[in-house]
Amino acid sequence: MSRVAVESWITVDKAKQFFTAAGQDFEALKKAALSKDFKPVPLNAKANFTIKTALREVASTNVIAKLEGSDEKLKDECLIYTAHWDHMGRDPKLQGDQIFNGAHDNASGTAGLLELADAFAKLKPAPKRSILFLAVTAEEKGLLGAKYYAENPLYPRERTLANINMDGLNQWGRTRDVLIVGYGNSTLDDTLVEAASAQGRVVKPDAEPEKGFFYRSDHFEFAKQGVPALYTDEGTEFIGKPEDYGMKKRKEYTERDYHKVSDDVKPDWDLSGAVEDLRLLFQVGYRVAQGEKWPEWKPGTEFKARRDEALKRAKA
Repeated sequence: MSRVAVESWITVDKAKQFFTAAGQDFEALKKAALSKDFKPVPLNAKANFTIKTALREVASTNVIAKLEGSDEKLKDECLIYTAHWDHMGRDPKLQGDQIFNGAHDNASGTAGLLELADAFAKLKPAPKRSILFLAVTAEEKGLLGAKYYAENPLYPRERTLANINMDGLNQWGRTRDVLIVGYGNSTLDDTLVEAASAQGRVVKPDAEPEKGFFYRSDHFEFAKQGVPALYTDEGTEFIGKPEDYGMKKRKEYTERDYHKVSDDVKPDWDLSGAVEDLRLLFQVGYRVAQGEKWPEWKPGTEFKARRDEALKRAKA
């Protein structure tokens, strides 16, 4: 199937107006789309628009570090931790602050990547399999850095066991839960459940699946190439906070700071939750690096066929 001529994001309010003008019920179709049997519904609508663009060529780089495994037979196999180091740059048209520092999205994730690298480097002996720490560029421009690496890996995909991705760590304190974006796709979820249980925590699905986060961060490019991927998000049950605190903070961040120059370190940041989540991701990665069984996509997942074919070719 060929791509459509134009792809874009629109707001929910505009989408509702568009559906109404086309004689369709947005809420009814949204509900119907939750079923696996849902089929696309033609809107039979047309739109005219003009776009003016100014192109600028920018050269940017991924940054990678490798901790070699300690097992002679397994060190050629690896898992990859990722976080994106880029943000939105600078907007000279703004008055006052013009710099998008991206403290949460994704300086926090990049800091987490460095902390994990430091923790693994201190293990004696090192894990059996090698571990890559990959800071990718141009996530905000369409996952370009992750896409480039996933399509042009330094280490073979058929010997890459998994990708564990971080995109903004928990800013607001410890939680009783942790979320998996795309819960149920791979056995990495089961490994996370076991590790979270040891922390006295539970694992839940994405709290905002309608926002399509699974398709909007770097792990998705690895998944498209068949590599099992894990992408977690902070929980919503904050210890010592009201029941609705987590969702309120999410909404507040999205409205006030997401992709804005105001994404700075805030006085109310409590990184104890980020520390706990990083310990959890450390445990997942360590278990993968030491384990006898590779992570797998679960039956029915759209990425499974590509992985199965790649492993089949590698064994041929």
